Amino acid sequence: MKFTRVANDKQTKARAGSITTDHGTIETPIFMPVGTVASVKGVHQRELKNDINPDIILGNTYHLYLRPQTPILEQAGGLHKFMNWDRNILTDSGGYQVYSLSSNRKIKEEGVKFKSHIDGSYHVFTPENVMEVQRSIGADIIMAFDECTPYPCDYHYAKRSMHMTHRWLERCLTHLKKTPFTYDYEQTFFPIVQGSTYKDLRQQSAEYIANAGAEGNAIGGLSVGEPAEEMYAMTDVVCSILPEDKPRYLMGVGTPINILENIALGVDMFDCVMPTRNARNGMLFTAHGSINIKNLKWANDFSPIDEMGITFVDTEYSKAYLRHLFTVNELLGKQIATIHNLGFYLWLTREARKHIIAGDFGTWKDKMVKQMDNRL
Repeated sequence: MKFTRVANDKQTKARAGSITTDHGTIETPIFMPVGTVASVKGVHQRELKNDINPDIILGNTYHLYLRPQTPILEQAGGLHKFMNWDRNILTDSGGYQVYSLSSNRKIKEEGVKFKSHIDGSYHVFTPENVMEVQRSIGADIIMAFDECTPYPCDYHYAKRSMHMTHRWLERCLTHLKKTPFTYDYEQTFFPIVQGSTYKDLRQQSAEYIANAGAEGNAIGGLSVGEPAEEMYAMTDVVCSILPEDKPRYLMGVGTPINILENIALGVDMFDCVMPTRNARNGMLFTAHGSINIKNLKWANDFSPIDEMGITFVDTEYSKAYLRHLFTVNELLGKQIATIHNLGFYLWLTREARKHIIAGDFGTWKDKMVKQMDNRL
């Protein structure tokens, strides 16, 4: 993997760059649509590629390990071939999913024993076998196995957890050296900074992760319920320590406003289920604010879904028609809303990149944050 910085914004810490892997170039800052179980929910790969057009999407190790399981993925030739996606893929390590199974898992030094949410069967994730699973899945960028702490989190628990995440990182690195690539292209490994919302722990963890010398670094354990100001404060602390010549990935973030504020702090990569999940509930994001399409006020509004026309659905369908689809629980409504929201998120990060290169990102960002904070 190669990371090149193209421009630094004069007003903020935002940067524009490009990441090159064997599956192509990723222009940063970038939003990665979440394709949890080898599909971005409700979207054909053709629409994903031609209309939403992300350079990279995300897959989930926990879910893919349970279904379709790694032997099937290996027989298919890896996740790219299985789902017919020839661009980049990043897989998370399953640490967050295991965290979200709080009542069905036991965390020990060796790893995590958890109960499948599908059939209740027991499984164990260790730093070693998670590296093997990610080799089998075959994503271009793979993540370290970590523990994601909840919010709020006791200081001593956060500290113990952070040190265990660091020890797990060493085990991941040791095991990766012994585990060759499964397919005929390279994989790049990112470790993860933890430390909850404690500044001293975030500093310690960021220094430890920076010293690991990986080709890119991730920030985990945020966007788990903490106030946005705390998220920004922790991101700022970490970005001031992580190396400038490596990409920085903030995991699981967030709203369009969260994304712009974190780009301003020096983050390059984002993922979140918000655009797809909110779309399925009738919430649309636009440059002028958010729309609850289920509201009665849209019942006879025959204007386009979004005059900006970022994707084909924005101008092919009216707000009234989309509201009708939601009121009758028609699947097409969820699909239209999903394509719109993902298209908007990709537009937003690409527009951010243009303004970073132009040198006026800070001014543009402040204007956009104000606009997007409206309920239409």
